[in-house]
Amino acid sequence: MDFKDYYKILGVDKSASQEEIKKAYRKLAVKYHPDKNAGDKNAEIKFKEINEANGVLSDAKKRAEYDQLAANWNTYGGPNNPNQTGGNQKRRGSSTYNPDDFAGGDFSDFFNTFFGQTSGQTGRRTRYRGDDYQTSITISLVEAFSGVEKIITVDNQQLRIKLKPGTEDQQVIKLKAKGGPGINGGEAGDLFITINIMEDKDFTRKGNDLYCILSVDIYTAILGGAVDINTLKGHIKMNIPAGTDNGKILRLKGQGMPLYGKETTGDLYAEVSLTIPKNLSEKEKELFRQLSTMRENV
Repeated sequence: MDFKDYYKILGVDKSASQEEIKKAYRKLAVKYHPDKNAGDKNAEIKFKEINEANGVLSDAKKRAEYDQLAANWNTYGGPNNPNQTGGNQKRRGSSTYNPDDFAGGDFSDFFNTFFGQTSGQTGRRTRYRGDDYQTSITISLVEAFSGVEKIITVDNQQLRIKLKPGTEDQQVIKLKAKGGPGINGGEAGDLFITINIMEDKDFTRKGNDLYCILSVDIYTAILGGAVDINTLKGHIKMNIPAGTDNGKILRLKGQGMPLYGKETTGDLYAEVSLTIPKNLSEKEKELFRQLSTMRENV
């Protein structure tokens, strides 16, 4: 069915006061009253339409419902709307005055569907589910690792959300019934929150595994030894095997990201990056030359 613009019908602005609505209605009611337009079908339809518009806009509760409906008409209106649970679903033509709108009564299908009928007439009001809302928040990789609570504001309502450890980038969290309010007692829509995770300067995430670069001096790489490595759980000691090549990937089991809502944890993979000593003394250079000569004879 077509949406009825009650403000346009009365010729008032959406911000019009009750006094302005009353004044506009009275003026139009006099103009289109049946006593002054005997036999004029269009005037009769117009008179019914302005009465219908006034009946909604002069009632604070109905006006609030109407304004909510107008703001979300693309969701509630139109043919074959999956949100609709009853009422006349037939789509009307685009003309302003349609005699069929008032067939069998003084109120249009639009009014009967959303606001019910009055004066002892029977009718049913269709319940419409509220809009689903979508929003997003951004968190750090550390917050995704440990879990975090965030407060967001949606429709002037503050909501607290709790993210479990292991939250993934672009993961969508649903808060049931935190979306748009329903119409005529329909259930509220849901709120869908997309999680964006910022890039981290030290770690790259692939699934539940983490990857990092580990600087190792050539002495430790040649002779082996323990080095400090930073993980999201804190600093730990890591053993470097003797003869470790530049670019070698070392795995630290269980030092990756937790799987969201579960006990499983990924691994941390550290790529060895050899560091070359700078500003060598003459004695150090001589030792390297001797070592080089010794290697040539091996």
